Amino acid sequence: MCEKIKGYKVFNADWTCRGFQYEVGKIFEEDVIPSCCDRGFHFCLKASDCFNYYSFNSDNKVAEVIALGDVDYADDNTKCCTNKIHIVREIPWDEVLRIVNTGKDCTGICNTGDCNTGNRNTGNRNTGDWNTGDWNTGDWNTGNRNTGNRNTGDCNTGNRNTGDWNTGDWNRSSFNAGCFNTEEQKITMFNKPSDWTYKQWMNSDARYLLNQIPKNVVEWVYSSDMTDEEKAAYPTHETTGGYLKVLDESKCGQLWWDGLREQHREIILSLPNFDPDIFEQCTGIKVQKEGEAGA
Repeated sequence: MCEKIKGYKVFNADWTCRGFQYEVGKIFEEDVIPSCCDRGFHFCLKASDCFNYYSFNSDNKVAEVIALGDVDYADDNTKCCTNKIHIVREIPWDEVLRIVNTGKDCTGICNTGDCNTGNRNTGNRNTGDWNTGDWNTGDWNTGNRNTGNRNTGDCNTGNRNTGDWNTGDWNRSSFNAGCFNTEEQKITMFNKPSDWTYKQWMNSDARYLLNQIPKNVVEWVYSSDMTDEEKAAYPTHETTGGYLKVLDESKCGQLWWDGLREQHREIILSLPNFDPDIFEQCTGIKVQKEGEAGA
């Protein structure tokens, strides 16, 4: 019995498929009884199923088709074939991406999340495959922001971790840089072993304070205090009387430190293994004034 069945078909860049030349807008017919994988014009009911048989390549042509003759269905219903097919229209690639995904702005296929560049993701902004979390660049992750594979935690760069923020593999705790750890490791601070875990550092008052160091602090420099290089770079100083100078990061940090309350300074100075020289190398902040004794 003849049916009118809408579907999708992928072609080579020259509109051929298995050596047969097709053309948009035309109807093609064969005097055969269609049989999937044997004879007839093959197509798929879902556009995403087409790419089980063709590479997901924007150089290929994709068309909306209608089967006008007898139709035979594959056992898994991923493809069909007919003895009479109408090549209705070419589908632009941006429309193809919308059709093959239920999420938005995806460049892969079979995604139910949004902004995925991989395939079969149910989360968002993944560049890997089969992720159910978000922002993964690996595969088979159920957590978020993983760059490794098969993680169920978050922010892992290794593989098969069930904790968070691991850079190794097979860890069952968090913040590990090794493999097969079930307990969080102690971290080094100021180049020496400490009794803190990374989670303790993440939750510390010292880290909270240091994250408040301002950036892009500016100060007004009068023309009389400007160097020749500054005057050449900012010629408008002649009418404005100076210019706003953006301080570098170390100067911003030093201004912040100099204005910090003593009790807040003590929180930072009390960090395990605190070393003023290393602190200055890392932050640009001198914690001691000229002539003060070392810690």
